[in-house]
Amino acid sequence: MFKKMTMSSLLLALTMMLLLSGCGGGSKANNGTADAGSNASSGANGAGDKQVTLKMMHLWPAGSSAQQNKLVTQIIDQYQKDHPNVTIKTEIMENEQYKNKLKVLSASNELPDVGITWAAGFLEPYVKGNLFAPLDDILGGGQLKDKFVPGTAEAYAINGKTYALPIELNITPIYYNKEIFAKNNLQVPTTYEQFKQAVDTLAKAGVEPIALGNKDRWTGSLWYMYLADRIAGSETLKKAMDGSGSFEDPGLIQAATEVQNLVGMNAFNKGFNGLSNDEGKSEFMNGKAAMYLMGTWEIPNFTTNPDIPQDFKDKVGFFKFPTVDGGKGNVDSWVGGPGVGLFVAENSKVKEEAKKFVEYFVAKWGEQSVKDAGVIPATKVDTANMKLPQMYVDLLGELNKASNITLFADVQLKPDAAQTHLDMIQALFGKAVTPEEFAKKHQEAVQAGK
Repeated sequence: MFKKMTMSSLLLALTMMLLLSGCGGGSKANNGTADAGSNASSGANGAGDKQVTLKMMHLWPAGSSAQQNKLVTQIIDQYQKDHPNVTIKTEIMENEQYKNKLKVLSASNELPDVGITWAAGFLEPYVKGNLFAPLDDILGGGQLKDKFVPGTAEAYAINGKTYALPIELNITPIYYNKEIFAKNNLQVPTTYEQFKQAVDTLAKAGVEPIALGNKDRWTGSLWYMYLADRIAGSETLKKAMDGSGSFEDPGLIQAATEVQNLVGMNAFNKGFNGLSNDEGKSEFMNGKAAMYLMGTWEIPNFTTNPDIPQDFKDKVGFFKFPTVDGGKGNVDSWVGGPGVGLFVAENSKVKEEAKKFVEYFVAKWGEQSVKDAGVIPATKVDTANMKLPQMYVDLLGELNKASNITLFADVQLKPDAAQTHLDMIQALFGKAVTPEEFAKKHQEAVQAGK
């Protein structure tokens, strides 16, 4: 299970991001060569080599994740150019469709050769089912040796073996529309009371305070997790999730109560419990909602994505989840952690080529994700000579100051408990359960999985 990053490891992480050499560059977008990753398959293969087809499944559609989609396409195109005997076929779905498809394919042991996974508890059943191949051979040597930010690759290790390689590192700010705030004479809130006052002001003015698509449920989980952190403290939340504490802690019950208080204040857009994340996000992107709580994988939409109007991007700022009066949480404590990673299917008929591609992909993603997409990578990248968007620089600075990062609950919890968590999150937001019932169901699920 993922261990929370300490302050020292985060400082080390950012220092290495900024000071150490990055993973290689080179892509079709610059000089057409592949200095990073070109050795992954001992150089470009000749035309006479055996033809290989790799199947890859990922979750960055061109519509909702334009920059990531473009980056994946560039890396694949370059790999195929460097390795003429290899053809890579992709299947692309949005987040929830992807997760469901992964479950279906795993049941019949028909996973793609390369795919996306999450860490910790999400990873566990796939490892127990012998579905993912260990990747320690490419992690411990070659171009990826010592390239990962501390605490990232470790999140994908189970019983001493690493079953996926992370490509992202995320924290979760509240993005806000500066123009809407200014029109309503609002300042960025630093306390939860100020935050609720802002919500009340916006709601009374006929503006949707917060964009949320809670049909996907993990989106609502972010709100509960932050309230739990700020009220009960990160250690109380951590212990509840690993089973050494209890979800029935008074502070955690209060956090659930605050979620329902926000619902009662009309804090979220209409119909939020029946909308997907993309549908909820559109309320913010269209300028209808004032705030949107989401991971830093959204930075490209507010900085580098050319399909988003610049006048909207100029309106977007961010702030940290406010502190709660009398609460035990720290304003520099974040919900986040290592993002998605790449796995290789254990039963892949082209497993060795798949591993070579994953090594190449991770190395390429590192620097190009910073330069071209504005994504915070899980690998160390030299950013000294890069001109980066101010929001990116500022969030990297917040990562440096972080006192704690708690991994997303639906990833950290074991699968059955994670499912209970997601179901209860939607029920909590829909006021179908009381905060006490919400806590009890969580506690029962965690204890059943011990």
